[in-house]
Amino acid sequence: MAGKRKVLFFDIDGTLYSEVNRIVPESAKKAVAKARENGHLVFINSGRPYCLIGPIKEMIEVDGYCCGCGTRIVAGEEVLFSATIPRERGIEIKKIIVDHNMDGILEGTEDCYFREGTSRIPAIESLKETLKKEGSVLSPFGWETDCYDFDKFCVFTDEKSDLKGFARAIGLDFDIINRGNGFYECVPTGYSKATAMEVVLKHYGIPLEDAYVFGDSTNDLSMFEYAKNCILMGHHDVELEPYATFYTKNVEDDGVAYAMEKLGLI
Repeated sequence: MAGKRKVLFFDIDGTLYSEVNRIVPESAKKAVAKARENGHLVFINSGRPYCLIGPIKEMIEVDGYCCGCGTRIVAGEEVLFSATIPRERGIEIKKIIVDHNMDGILEGTEDCYFREGTSRIPAIESLKETLKKEGSVLSPFGWETDCYDFDKFCVFTDEKSDLKGFARAIGLDFDIINRGNGFYECVPTGYSKATAMEVVLKHYGIPLEDAYVFGDSTNDLSMFEYAKNCILMGHHDVELEPYATFYTKNVEDDGVAYAMEKLGLI
């Protein structure tokens, strides 16, 4: 199509990738390929750290990846930005999580780290199984080892957990995103899916009005607040609704391709 080059930013889970079928639909693959043929740029913009992008890389070709809610940004083979939690602070974080009767996953560029043994919180064990099914290799290092760094982390809670105490202890260094059902995503303050967009737009010299974002959940809120063109998937968290400029279908119902066609991107 004629016109200015656009940049399309896609969340993964529940947006580009079906959590029901564990695939990127063929319609989405074809739509993304067509958009790129039309001269547009396509970026993944995910809460997943870089180490968990692998399965998606094998399913669909894009121009770059914004990972870990803005903590690592890669365009082609070039790393545009990367931020890691200092080692000593990471050690403190592990202790804070344990002291407040939580469990979690520490998410780094190279690997993700779980506590050793079986968690009392079922969601942790379910997450481990999901990652294994996707082909992710879990790190042999547990939380008892201090030889690694990580970029962000997630915590899982149950009736024994002290969420308020955790929030006080973690201080103002992290934004805590409530993902529902006792699941909280913790991102260093100052980084988000919106800041990732800023880096990409500046790198390519593309104005904000030519950016399109596709998402479904609360960790997409920052890019929905920031962007001018916000495409909301059929299944979604209601917090995104005030910012949506286009409602589409579920990912399983070809929602990505439907929106791209209606918006004239393909």
